[in-house]
Amino acid sequence: MAFTHGTHRSGGAGRGQAAALGIGAAAGVTAAAGLLLGRKAATIGKVGKGHPLKHRALDLAAGAMQPKYPIDAMSTYLNGFHMYADDMGRQVEATHFCIHLQHDLHQCVIFDRNAPDARLIGIEYIIGEERFRSLPESEKRLWHSHHYEVKSGILTAPGIPDLAEHAYFEDLVTTYGKTFHTWQYDRDDFPYGIPQLMMGFTEDGQASDEMVRARDERLGLSTARKRRNREDIPMPEVAPGANAWESGRTVQTRVEETDLKR
Repeated sequence: MAFTHGTHRSGGAGRGQAAALGIGAAAGVTAAAGLLLGRKAATIGKVGKGHPLKHRALDLAAGAMQPKYPIDAMSTYLNGFHMYADDMGRQVEATHFCIHLQHDLHQCVIFDRNAPDARLIGIEYIIGEERFRSLPESEKRLWHSHHYEVKSGILTAPGIPDLAEHAYFEDLVTTYGKTFHTWQYDRDDFPYGIPQLMMGFTEDGQASDEMVRARDERLGLSTARKRRNREDIPMPEVAPGANAWESGRTVQTRVEETDLKR
């Protein structure tokens, strides 16, 4: 309304109003930048408790001064669950932060939770159905579908409106993921061992109800409500080769000693 009224005022008044708006916008940007810097410092401070003063000072300076473009490009926060490819009984919560790198390729880093001191536990690549179908058969065994994770409500995007989340998952329901966890945090308090191939759930009765309830209570979510909200999303047909573990035979990473090439 201010701009509409301004068209009937003198040029000087219009320029004054424009200047005021410019100053207000600049002040808003400055305040936002200050808020982000303050939040960054507070976050680093939480993680740095117990560190030597020198290390805390260096971490704070690096956090404020260094550009971190891949981190800035992370646009999506997802929360879901994975199981070890060779052991359905080992199920863990996975907090994803993803970059939409190409039109049919997302890349995600995975933490145990969304907190300043969260543990980095793995990575996931997400591709579209067309690209998945073009993969070699041996490669397909490493990938799992997202159809059930989306339709069941188990996979969520916390903090965004239902309408936006629904639109996002309309696309994600037809995708496939390849996931390796580098920290078996359900078992060890240190990242021992080698990366483990993970899979996603494909039908009711597989995921631990207690695990899902605990996640929902902590994040203020309702998996059941999300499931109802996504009933209108078409259930895709899973491409052959995905979810290889369902056959009763699977693959998993192992350490193998070999000769060094020079």
